[in-house]
Amino acid sequence: MRPASEAELSEIVRAASGPLRIRGGGTRSMAAAGAGALLETGGLAGISLYEPGALTLVAGAGTPLAEVEAALATENQRLPFEPMDMRALLGTKGAPTMGGMVAANASGPRRVIVGACRDSLIGVRFVDGTGRVVKNGGRVMKNVTGYDLVKLMAGSWGTLGVLSECSFKLLPVPEVQATLVGAEMTPEDAVACMSEALGTPFEVNAAARDTGGRVCLRIEGFSEQVAYRKTALAEALGGEWQVVEGDASAALWQDIRDVTAFANRPGDVWRVSVRPSDAPALVAKIDAPVQMDWGGGLIWALVPDGTDLRAQLGPIKGHATRVRGAGTDLPVFHPEPAPVAAIAQGLRAKFDPRGVLNPGLMG
Repeated sequence: MRPASEAELSEIVRAASGPLRIRGGGTRSMAAAGAGALLETGGLAGISLYEPGALTLVAGAGTPLAEVEAALATENQRLPFEPMDMRALLGTKGAPTMGGMVAANASGPRRVIVGACRDSLIGVRFVDGTGRVVKNGGRVMKNVTGYDLVKLMAGSWGTLGVLSECSFKLLPVPEVQATLVGAEMTPEDAVACMSEALGTPFEVNAAARDTGGRVCLRIEGFSEQVAYRKTALAEALGGEWQVVEGDASAALWQDIRDVTAFANRPGDVWRVSVRPSDAPALVAKIDAPVQMDWGGGLIWALVPDGTDLRAQLGPIKGHATRVRGAGTDLPVFHPEPAPVAAIAQGLRAKFDPRGVLNPGLMG
């Protein structure tokens, strides 16, 4: 099923007599497809509003992300949160969509400064599990009254409603960017270095440790400012730093964003989100290649097939998500604490009382 309008989407959901599998571009299929009729949102496409002066964009949930990025590029603007493209890592085809991006709360290295996808999302329209059309937020910031469903829908993976439209705030594209690349560091030294860099006044907006152990620090802005800030940052941190600029810097961060180091390599891929201060101890428990992003707050691990990384790590103050790993019964998402699970179940019962939207995906 591929509705061409929100009204048609509403009717399809209302008439559903069994489970529905919600799919945008099909590029973020982290879990095995469950039972149910396939409902694709690709027909709900198109940019309905773009106001460069107001840094605001509204697009249908099925709009390809590439189409939106091309439109923003004409005005030298961008989505602030640097959404991850999972196709290389997961071996999926198709084109990422705006709705899929929101449903996954897809966010890249810049998240450490500008926030996640949900922090740039200012309005949504969606169809809940009863077929009701729900609107929340708007086309300007500070336009939310009542319960903030905008934030709730981001990262819900289609279990609370099927998105039909999304509104975003935007940012200008900086004039230049430069990346400082250091020598190999231990996880402890890398986190300390990244924390120090993010705490300087030199406006580092991305900090990662790649699979080779090198710390990478990105600076963006006007040419003269970046020239000063990259030099001052290197001096403040000490040690030897290689400077990568322009397209080479952009390509480096795209690889970090999309975890391409683990693409086309055998094994399961896990994503662990924790406090940066906890990261070194957790990495020490992972006897496998790792990549660290968000100043140490995000760990990507490539482990042997079927590895239960949660059991290996033990209790953590964070969550471990099985991003890639076919043929295993391990749940994709981290088990929620009982109080949180109760709230989540209550929300699903409210928005999808019949349990037809991606049932079983998130518990």
